[in-house]
Amino acid sequence: MRVADRGGLAGTFLRAASRYWLSAFLLLRREIEQWQRRARQIPDPALRRLALATHHAKWGNIEGAAAFATLTTHTTRPAVVRALVAIQAAYDYADTLSEQPNGDQQSNGYQLHRALLSALEPGTLHPDYYAHHLHRTDNGYLRNMVDACRAALSALPSHHTVAAPARRAAQRIAVYQSLNHNTHSGHERLERWAQTQTPPGIEMHWWETAAAAASSLALLALIAAAAQPALSTDDAGAIERAYYPWIGALHTLLDSLVDYPEDTANRQPSLIAPYGCAHTTALAMQGLTEQSIHHAWGLPEGRGHLLILAAMSSLYLCAPEASLPHAHPTTRRVLDTIGRPAAPTMLISHTRRRLHGPYHNLEEKTSDDVTSDDAI
Repeated sequence: MRVADRGGLAGTFLRAASRYWLSAFLLLRREIEQWQRRARQIPDPALRRLALATHHAKWGNIEGAAAFATLTTHTTRPAVVRALVAIQAAYDYADTLSEQPNGDQQSNGYQLHRALLSALEPGTLHPDYYAHHLHRTDNGYLRNMVDACRAALSALPSHHTVAAPARRAAQRIAVYQSLNHNTHSGHERLERWAQTQTPPGIEMHWWETAAAAASSLALLALIAAAAQPALSTDDAGAIERAYYPWIGALHTLLDSLVDYPEDTANRQPSLIAPYGCAHTTALAMQGLTEQSIHHAWGLPEGRGHLLILAAMSSLYLCAPEASLPHAHPTTRRVLDTIGRPAAPTMLISHTRRRLHGPYHNLEEKTSDDVTSDDAI
C-alpha cells in the first residue's frame, strides 16, 4: 500500500470514527432501545423471549449495520440508521425463529425472511410472515420493523436506484435461509442451489457462493448508498458486485469459522467444514480477503468500504474461538492481508466485546430463557 494511501486511510478512519461514535452510535442506541421496548410488549411469551435474546446475543450485527451510516451525510444519517437497524433487526429475528424446530423448516424459513423483501417494497401489502410458524402473536413487532425500514428508505433520494439490486440481495438471503435450516440431508439442497448462483466468470466453491448469499452486507451497503443524491445505476451495480460475492462470502465464512466448534459439537453442517483442513481454509480465506479489498477500493467511498471490511473482520477475529487451532492460521492471514486498517478496528472490537461479552451464544441463551411450556 502506498504511503499516500496509508495517510488517506488514517484520515478516513478518524472521520469515520467521529461520525460513528458522535452521531451514528447515538442514533443506533435510540433505535435499539425502541425495538427492545417493543420486544418486551410481545404477548406470546416464547416469541418475546426469543426477540429479547436476539437483541442480547446479536448486538454485533446491529452495531456493524450502523457502521454503513458513516458513509452518509449528517442530514441523511438518521434515516439511514433507522433503515439499517430495522432491516438487520428483522433479519436477526427471522433467523432466530427459523432455527427453532418446525414441521416445515424450508417454507417457514422463507416466509419469515420475506420480511426483508417487504421492507424494500413500500406501499405493498404485508404477507403473513408467520404462515408456517407455530407462534404468531407478536403485537406487530416484525411488521413494525418492516414499516420502519420502508418509511426511512423512501426518504432517501436514490432509493429507486438501489431497489433492484437490494431486492436481489434480500431474495438470496430468503432462499439461503430456507435451505440452510432444512438440513435433514446435510447441505445437499443448499449446494444444488448455490451452484447456480455464482456470478458468471467467477470461480467459487458452492459453499463460498452460499456464504455470500447469506450475508446482509450487500443489502446494508445499498441502503447506505441510497442516501447519495444522484447515485448512478453503475455505482449501485459496482456495490452489488463487490459485496456479492466477495465481501459477503468473507463475512459469512468468518462467522462460520468462529461458530465451527459449536457447530461440530451440535453436529450441525458448517460452511467452513468443506475446506477440509485449517491450512486450506486459511489460503482460501486469504484469497477472499484479497478480492474483497480489491473490490472495496474500486468503489466510490472506497476507503470507507475498506474500513467497514476491516471492522467487520475484526468483530469476528477478536473472538476467543478465532485463536483456536482450527481458526488461528486463517486469523493471521486475514489480518495480515488487511494490514494497517486492522489494528485500530481490532482494538475497538476487543473493547466492545469486553463490554458486551460474547454474542455467539443465542442457543445457550434461549435454552435457558424458554421453558418447556413456551418452546417453539
